[in-house]
Amino acid sequence: MMTSYTTDGGPLHTTPHFSAGSWCHVTNPTHEELVRIAQNANIPADVLSDALDIDERARCDYDEGYVFIIVRIPAVDNAEQHTHFFTVPLGIIITASVIVTICRKDNEVMEEFARQHIKAFNPANHSRFLLQIFLRTALVYLRDLKAINSNTAVVQDKLQKSMVNKHLISLLVLEKSLVYFTTSLRSNELMMERLQKLPSIKFNEDDQDLFDDVMVEMRQAIEMSNIYSNILTGMMDAFASLISNNQNVTLKRLATINVIFMPMAVLTGIGGMSEFSMMTQHIAWWKSYLVFSIALAIVGVVTYLILWQINRRS
Repeated sequence: MMTSYTTDGGPLHTTPHFSAGSWCHVTNPTHEELVRIAQNANIPADVLSDALDIDERARCDYDEGYVFIIVRIPAVDNAEQHTHFFTVPLGIIITASVIVTICRKDNEVMEEFARQHIKAFNPANHSRFLLQIFLRTALVYLRDLKAINSNTAVVQDKLQKSMVNKHLISLLVLEKSLVYFTTSLRSNELMMERLQKLPSIKFNEDDQDLFDDVMVEMRQAIEMSNIYSNILTGMMDAFASLISNNQNVTLKRLATINVIFMPMAVLTGIGGMSEFSMMTQHIAWWKSYLVFSIALAIVGVVTYLILWQINRRS
């Protein structure tokens, strides 16, 4: 879907055609829409296709007539059982007259601009618009990181009550999300540092202050992502140790039960032989088997007490 916006000196509104100072936002475009944008904005079609590659890293390139920027932005997939956080590339193409943003998925970052929720937003001011996109991206990262931390705390409480597989899988999904966020935030930081050195992008004094604010927010998001990732990794290791310890305790109990019943099994085998029947043929059967059962119980109790004493000393 392709939508063009302009202000024409007034509030932001849609427009059917490209014009000087307009902004074109494209979401999951068709081939025909890509061709149309490339022709109207005088942009190579392969540049637009790069922004649709889900694995494209954040970068910025300068060519004659346009600046091409890719920034990784956060996205959320609310699945049936798990909330999956990931990142997608957002392509930003700046020409002398228009600015084009293109993304494979609907995203909250650009929707805020389309809904006019961003203060002092003017698509004709390309450098300011670009920094506002970066700032909004950093803020969404920070919000989603807090959501990941909250989800981690909820899953941790569930695991303390019942260590089932679905809760462990939830932790793995959150850990995977943090890996995506950390990698994308670092590539965004490198891209912004390189962007500042491009001769085609000029920031005035106010824009430079905003750029510094964006870098602060981006680095804060990187630090939070690293902290949450380390906490989650430590938590996963702790739960793995708990699972291994519980397994060892269970095996130890089974081994103890097996050891207790081993001498009883030997006596039971002896009691089932014909020699035992010959030795007790002059005694009532119920008396002989009663004495035999009492002897088995005594052997079992004595074996348990010996194992308990050994375990207590160790």
